[in-house]
Amino acid sequence: MAAATYTEKTDEQKAICEMVRQFADEQILPNAEHFDAVDEFPEDIVEQMKELGLFGVTIPEEYGGMGLDLTTYVMIVEELSRGWISISGIVNTHFIGSYLLMKFGSDEQKQKYLPRMATGEIRAAFSLSEPELGSDVQAIKTSAKKRDDGRWEINGQKMWVTNGLLSALVFVLVKTDPDADPRHKGFTCFIAEKEPGVSENTGEYAGLNVPPKIKKLGYKGVESTELIFDGYACPGENILGGEEAGLNKGFPQMMDALEVGRANVAARGVGIAQRALELALRYSQERKTFGKPIAEHQAIQFKLADMATQVEAARLLTLRAARLKDAGERSDLEAGMAKLFASEAGRYCVEESFRIHGGYGYSKEYEIERLYRDAPLLLIGEGTSEIQRMVIGRKLLQRHKL
Repeated sequence: MAAATYTEKTDEQKAICEMVRQFADEQILPNAEHFDAVDEFPEDIVEQMKELGLFGVTIPEEYGGMGLDLTTYVMIVEELSRGWISISGIVNTHFIGSYLLMKFGSDEQKQKYLPRMATGEIRAAFSLSEPELGSDVQAIKTSAKKRDDGRWEINGQKMWVTNGLLSALVFVLVKTDPDADPRHKGFTCFIAEKEPGVSENTGEYAGLNVPPKIKKLGYKGVESTELIFDGYACPGENILGGEEAGLNKGFPQMMDALEVGRANVAARGVGIAQRALELALRYSQERKTFGKPIAEHQAIQFKLADMATQVEAARLLTLRAARLKDAGERSDLEAGMAKLFASEAGRYCVEESFRIHGGYGYSKEYEIERLYRDAPLLLIGEGTSEIQRMVIGRKLLQRHKL
């Protein structure tokens, strides 16, 4: 009697993943080279993503979303990233914003934003980094002070905001209590509203400006920007969770969101590694040297074996982190491990595939050239590999304290 086939997806997950893979094959992969070359926002692809409901995957059905779990979401992100990681970036910050609302938002905030976020009518960004800080989040200088009219005035400069221009909402962490000790108890998350696509906001959004997008090595098509807050007035009800519940609670809220963000980046690493493996498998069987396909050379087979092993290990680590979070458990250690391993696996598999392609890998005629420019982003975003190791080390010692 044959052993039962091992599957790690439910029927619903299989159906959704097949749909997204078909979408990636038919709409993303044939067009990614064009949008990458001109560094242009893929509006047509994003419109189709709205129709497929991909902006509301994890938003509850009562707000018009699909109400799916994080595990299903990371499976979707892997498939999108296999097509082009810029596409997953357009969804990622939006997903983190909806997660923050679902977990910490007031009922009024959920009713106001989630239905329009589920359809993709409005999209979200989130912002931690500043020009003089990266990993040291507690060094944030952007601040908010309460004015006589009850609104909060935000001043400062933010950096590396994905979807910074085209988003309608930015979940932004700012300092509201400069005297707090420890420092992290003095931060608040504001939901800053703005006009999508406008560089210099006016009227009720005056004081929030978006400089020209940052030019990057890869990760094209999706804009990464600075945000300049200069006297931007934000009502108290736009503090995440409401002013009474959310003031000076922003740091733990954002750190919680980063756990799901790291699972997301891990899934992107799996996706790009999977695509690099597919390209290597195809090219190595088509390209011939010394009278036979290079896939028959042991040196190439070793590379393929290592790549495939890394892809599978990264995928399993990512699913474990997501499933723990879905079970309501802390997954800071597991999400850190998944993000560290999968992002490094993405870089490794892309580089090995690049080597297998030889001189052609350096040519823009071959897809692997784009992957080679895109992969390094994953080593930096949502915390560098070095920061992940710090997180993992500390959490291990906390969990195994003598």
